Parts: sequence; structure tokens; C-alpha cells
Amino acid sequence: MISKKIKEVIQLGSAIRAMFEEGKRLAQIYGKDNVYDFSLGNPSVPAPTAVNEAIVKIAKDTDTLALHGYMLNSGFESVRKAIADNLNSRYGVNFAFKNIIMTVGAAGGLNVALKSIINEGDEVIVFAPYFGEYNNYIANVGGKVVVVPPNPPTFQPNLDNMKKAISKRTKAVIINSPNNPTGVVYSQDTLKELGKILKEQSEKKGEAIYLISDEPYREIVYDDAQVPFLTKYYDNTIVGYSYSKSLSLPGERIGYLAIPDEAEDSENLLVACGIATRILGFVNAPSLQQLIIEQCIDEKTDVSAYDKNRKLLYNALTEYGFECIRPQGAFYLFVKSPIEEDKFVAKAKEFNILLVGGKSFACEGYVRIAYCVSYDMIERSLPYFKKLAEETVK
Repeated sequence: MISKKIKEVIQLGSAIRAMFEEGKRLAQIYGKDNVYDFSLGNPSVPAPTAVNEAIVKIAKDTDTLALHGYMLNSGFESVRKAIADNLNSRYGVNFAFKNIIMTVGAAGGLNVALKSIINEGDEVIVFAPYFGEYNNYIANVGGKVVVVPPNPPTFQPNLDNMKKAISKRTKAVIINSPNNPTGVVYSQDTLKELGKILKEQSEKKGEAIYLISDEPYREIVYDDAQVPFLTKYYDNTIVGYSYSKSLSLPGERIGYLAIPDEAEDSENLLVACGIATRILGFVNAPSLQQLIIEQCIDEKTDVSAYDKNRKLLYNALTEYGFECIRPQGAFYLFVKSPIEEDKFVAKAKEFNILLVGGKSFACEGYVRIAYCVSYDMIERSLPYFKKLAEETVK
């Protein structure tokens, strides 16, 4: 018999993955070009040319043991130094290689961070809407999820409600900006106040409340939006980053944790994260991918392509009468459901439009549209979105 925890995960399932699989099924029936799958945040913009060139060069020129062998659980020191130097130059922080832990993507990084700090029964606060997998990550280490309700129409974190949610068992707060699913970028004022509250509450509690910042979309922003670097506002911050979106490498699973010296018990925390990387079964982040990042540290994906998609979709849907949040970052459009959410998702599917309901993000009454797809697909889908609006928008 499988474990109770995994059984629960299977029963809950993943609406995002389920819809993605449904898209594959429908494409076999109606043809790929006649299915409009907006379910999965799978980057459509190619990785920078330099990434593919680096793969070939590294594979050709690197000694086999250096390329494919084991290294420290925390990763290659040269790669970690390159990342630390990059962060220092961009954000005015003061990291050394020892402050960086290479991880198997942002998901691996969050699991490592939680494994390193959470005891059985500890509470982790999240702000709805949030990426639903946080529930599983927290449950994996025996923690308890505490949800701060959504704060429409801005969807900035409601800090008053967060403060009320803090208890003697609170060990961490997770934030995600730019946000999946809303595309909202949390403002500097919000984050400064967040840091102030957590500092006060940590002192009151006599123990650090860690702020875990999940940042896979940090580089994907529009209209000159700025994404503040949180260790400047709160010492007990653990930054989790992934190159899945910024370099269009979701399948390569490469990212890092950045932990400042100023964090409480930082030396032991860094050691713990290295050990957690091993005991969770990652052992170390993929060696080839680490070396690619070292050579491509300044490369960026073409955000203008996502911006073009964003403008087309947002302008069209608002014209049709849908109520949408204008995204400042990431590549998702969060749309208020004009009818009951499940019925709206089902109605959209009648037009071969695949959306993910807000329930998956603890925010019922909305749907998420992932616009990291081809511009052509969005254009082809618009007549059907218009028909959907005609049948649902009052």
C-alpha cells in the first residue's frame, strides 16, 4: 500500500497538470492548432543561443570527472562565486560563494529550505493566491500551511491579516513576486513593511521567523517594474531562484538558494541546506547545468515576446468584458470568472480553451491563463474567447 501522504496528494491531484494532459488528449482529437492550451507555465521563448553553445563547449572541453563527477552538495564553488558576484553587482548586496547553495530548480530549493528549518507542527504562512505545490512542500516536512486570504483588487499581501496569523508556532512566511498566478509585483513599500513586521514578531517570539522568497519570475517584468531584493529589507530572508523562466530551462532543473550572513544562525543554516540537499535525494544540482550557468550568468531571455502576448491578450479580454488584473511580471493573466468557476472552466473547454481555476491557488472565483505560448495561438484563440464572453459575461 502506498503512504497516506502520497495517497492524499494523488486524490487532490494537480489541476494544472491534469489540464495540460487534457490538452494533449484534445489535440489528438481536434488537431494541435485547434486546441488553445493556456494551462502550463512552460516557456515558449527559446533559451538564449549562448546556452546551447555553452552546452557543446563544456561537453567538448571539460574533463570527464570535472564534468560528470560528484562535487560538494552545495555545488561548484566557481559557479556559486559567479552567482554571488552577479547578485552583488546588481543589487548592492554582499554575498560570497558560501552564501549560495545550488539547487534542483526553485522547487528543489524550497524543499531544501523547508527541510532545514521546519520542525513537526511548525506553521508556514502563505498569501493567497499562491502556487499550490507549496502545500505539498510544507506537508513533506511535517509543517502546517496557514493561508492569508486574497486581497483583491491589488493582490498585494494583506499584512494586517498576516500579523494576525502569526503564532508561537510560526516558523516561516513564503512570498512569490512576481506572483504566480496574478502577475503582480509586490511593491517596495509592501516588502519594507513586511520586513518590519517580521522583525518585530521575531523579537517578540525570541526566534527568527524566516522569509522565504520564491523568485523564478524575477527577470520577467514589464513597464519598468522593479523587483526589490529582499535581503536588503529583512535579514532572515532565504531567496530561492530558478533559471527555468529567465533562461527558458524548466526541464533542466537548476537554481539556487541565497542566504545572507545576517540571517540568524546563518552558518548552521547554510550547512543544513547542504545536508538537506543530500538527504532529500538530490545529492547535488546537475553538474552540467551548473557549469552552463557559470558561463551564461549575464544571459537573458526575450521578455519582449511575453510582453507582446500580454498586451494582446489583456487588451482583447478586457474589450470582451472580462475583468482582468494587468500583470506586471511573470507570464500569467488572472481573470475574474463571470460565472461560477468550475462552470466557467468547463464552458471554456467547450471552445477547446484550457484554463486553470483559481481554486488551485486558494483563490476561488478566478482563472489563470498562462500566456507563455506562441503569439499565433493567442490570435487564433481570440474569436473563441469572444464567444466565451458572449455566453458568460453579463
